[in-house]
Amino acid sequence: MSQTNNNGVPKQSMSPNRRVLTPGKAAVLAIGKAFPSQVIPQECLVEGYFRDTNCDDLAMKEKLERLCKTTTVKTRYTVLSKEILEKYPELATEGLPTIKQRLDIANPAVVEMAKQASLACIKEWGRPAGDITHVVYVSSSEIRLPGGDLHLASELGLRTDVGRVMLYFLGCYGGVTGLRVAKDIAENNPGSRILLATSETTILGFRPPNKARPYDLVGAALFGDGAAAVIIGTDPITSLESPFMELNYAVQQFLPGTQNVIDGRLSEEGINFKLGRDLPQKIEDNIEEFCKKLMAKAGLKEFNDLFWAVHPGGPAILNRLERTLGLKSKKLECSRRTLMDYGNVSSNTIIYVMEYMREELKRGGEEWGLALAFGPGITFEGILLRSL
Repeated sequence: MSQTNNNGVPKQSMSPNRRVLTPGKAAVLAIGKAFPSQVIPQECLVEGYFRDTNCDDLAMKEKLERLCKTTTVKTRYTVLSKEILEKYPELATEGLPTIKQRLDIANPAVVEMAKQASLACIKEWGRPAGDITHVVYVSSSEIRLPGGDLHLASELGLRTDVGRVMLYFLGCYGGVTGLRVAKDIAENNPGSRILLATSETTILGFRPPNKARPYDLVGAALFGDGAAAVIIGTDPITSLESPFMELNYAVQQFLPGTQNVIDGRLSEEGINFKLGRDLPQKIEDNIEEFCKKLMAKAGLKEFNDLFWAVHPGGPAILNRLERTLGLKSKKLECSRRTLMDYGNVSSNTIIYVMEYMREELKRGGEEWGLALAFGPGITFEGILLRSL
């Protein structure tokens, strides 16, 4: 397990150049992330995938090679390893009931990644884990009772009366939903400190290539594993905490009649996803109005006057959003960099984007920005952000 954070960053002191957090508004106080130890360079993926699944279909192999190039992904991390496939060879065999085996792997793996990301986040935060009052846990990669929220709280040694919220199977917009829920808790419970943890693995959806399931190749070319964590609270303690991004206003919206555009079904073989070809178009058709709704809260009108933290579901979505809103080419740089470095890691990905955005904003930049993510529903999640 590898973990990263920004422990070397000194605590920010109040200065004339630093913006003041709006009283009572939630802010991000720290970020952490973690990944499994298995890293996959994109140029090695195709050979390894077809070897591991004992597939010799050259046409499908060539298709995956093309997809791998168009995704712009360079590296990803994965829980799946040679040792796991040797122990569970049935995972690479078509048609076998393997949901039990997949959950036996996924359930502990996602909590371990969430634990490592949380520890990195708490270390950066600088306060004791016992000061955490609430946990919001997000995952589309585990199924069990009690859920990962309880297991994570126990692993971290949090107090037994910590308030827990479990958000299951939201897909790619889950990270922004988690931010919204944590914001609501923080703003309605003065003095509270919320740990938001997200953790995902592709184990549940791994299967051999099949011409009847072309969507599987898209997943193989695009998705990765990992975890992320943030601490959120209001009215930070100046001498102890370093708020860097205000969560000013949040909106969730679904598009009627689009429930089947992103479709996920759990079966005895794992999770099977289908992505409609019209997904980028649906997002393009509705994104401008959604963004304006968020921007209106701060009286903002120009898209290029904001910074942008957009979940990189894939390059097509980013390209269409950039074109539709007339964004300058660098506006989505943090999203593109995240996609290149980690792939689409479902709910975690927006937090990786926000971490890169934090680095950018330290060098100066816009006061206001948007965090956006899209997923099953089709659901739009958005937060109006303010750089501090």
